[in-house]
Amino acid sequence: MRIEGDVMLRFMDWSVVAMGCVLVLGGLGSRRWERTRVRKDERSDQDMRFLWAWLPLLVGVGMICARVPGLLRAPHLVIEVFDALNFGLAVTVLGLFLRLGCRCLRARGTA
Repeated sequence: MRIEGDVMLRFMDWSVVAMGCVLVLGGLGSRRWERTRVRKDERSDQDMRFLWAWLPLLVGVGMICARVPGLLRAPHLVIEVFDALNFGLAVTVLGLFLRLGCRCLRARGTA
């Protein structure tokens, strides 16, 4: 019974890594799509474009960094470095949301 549980947990961990890869690819695709859209002189909201291009990319990198070192049985130091990187990404995403929120509130106040 213990072996089946370990296999299931490993599968779930790898599925988190796969979802992180999908988010990274989606973020890169979103950036590419927005660049071609802006080249065609279509008007786009700069803040939302920035958010939708970078948010999936950063969240996907965070998901990958959180699971891959443990799954590959990396040394403790490597896991700690990746945890620090993951914390930095979390602070960056929080900063992006706060910046976007301040701009939205400022825009509503002047309208």
